[in-house]
Amino acid sequence: MSETDPPVGTPAERPGASPVETEGRAAVNEDWAATVVGLVLLALVLFGVIPVGLVP
Repeated sequence: MSETDPPVGTPAERPGASPVETEGRAAVNEDWAATVVGLVLLALVLFGVIPVGLVP
């Protein structure tokens, strides 16, 4: 492989790749997913969709 060949692999595998290149704008990690699920459950309890007997 010569010095003029383009880098091969994903941006995370390339040296010097910035974090902005490696993360997409619509990426949702598990922390945000857990937050959204928790808020949905809270809203369901507050609106009475989930019965009181199921809430500890």
